Order: sequence, then structure tokens, then C-alpha cells
Amino acid sequence: MFTGLIEAVGEIAEVKTSPGGFRIRIRTTLAADLISGESLAVNGVCLTVVTTDGGEVHADIGPETARVTTLGSLRQGQRVNLERSMRAAGRVGGHFVQGHVDGPGFVEGVRPDGDSHWLTISFDPSLAPYLIRKGSIAVDGVSLTIAGLGENVFDVMIIPFTWANTALSTLKVGDRVNIECDMIGKYVARSLELAEDAGRLKPA
Repeated sequence: MFTGLIEAVGEIAEVKTSPGGFRIRIRTTLAADLISGESLAVNGVCLTVVTTDGGEVHADIGPETARVTTLGSLRQGQRVNLERSMRAAGRVGGHFVQGHVDGPGFVEGVRPDGDSHWLTISFDPSLAPYLIRKGSIAVDGVSLTIAGLGENVFDVMIIPFTWANTALSTLKVGDRVNIECDMIGKYVARSLELAEDAGRLKPA
């Protein structure tokens, strides 16, 4: 479990093909505080730390993860958002983020507004039931608030601190991002779906 508050921006040192998918090396200041087997969110995707070595973290990306997230297109030198799993006694400053991507989004617009920036991101229609205006959403692992919502796009405002301390500042129009919808919203939507199904099956 994560909070969507990015702890560090790492740099991809290597992407190496393996029989099971990919092995990546990430340069990060968090390496000294991580041990094998721990969870690490990389651009919002929960990965397992295989090992650490000299300021670098090694992790594997399976074929399914490569297919349904942006991690399959990582390249050497790319900056990525990193967050360690939250501690049970820690504060939840963002929102509950599982590190399980619900679908891809595509950057449709990047525009400044004073010292802040707006991002407009399109999403698959299947995610529409889980998005609400002023609700929470994770974009590449960053906890954000939906400020504007259309039929297939939403707007989020990135404050200066977040812009300077995450990899969101590297995004360009056309880039693909990882979207994870709010966990509570997904449970509510699923409960309503099951209730409707039960109502249809009830004998007259």
C-alpha cells in the first residue's frame, strides 16, 4: 500500500530483457533504505526489490505488467517517480494507492497557470464510473485531485512543489501515463453493481 506522495525521483540506469520480461536498474537515493523483498512503487506500479547495489535498485517487470503499464517502454536515462510502501503507523498524506494500475491515460495538454501547471489526460471509457470531480486519482503514482472532468478527459493542477519534485514535469503531449483510480470509489461501484445484479435475479 502507498499514499501517492513521491519520495524521490530516480533515473533508469538499465533496462535488460530477461526470460520472464525485463530487469531494470534504478539510480536512487532510496537504495540504501531498501532491502530485497520490499515493495517499491515505480511510476505508480508496485514492484518487488530484487536487490540493491551501490545506490541502485534492481527490480523485475513481468510480461503482464509490461503490457498493461508504461513500464514496458522504460528507457535508459528516464526519470521515474518512486515511493516506498507506507508503514502501518505512518500518516496518509495523499490517499490509499495500491500500485495496481487500472488503465492507461494519454497526456492531451500541458499548460502553465502562474507557477502551477495544468495537465489534461484522456482515459478509457471503462474507467469513467470511478472518476468524480474533486475525487482522488493517481497519475504515474502521484496522488492528485480531479479538478475538471469531461466525458473522456480529466484535468489536474500540479502545484510548483509537485512539479519540481516528481517526474510529471517531464511529460509531453502524447505521452502515456499510468492511472489508478481511487480504491474506495472502486469498491463502491462494485457494491452497487452487485446490488443491481441481485435485484434483477430476485423472483417476482
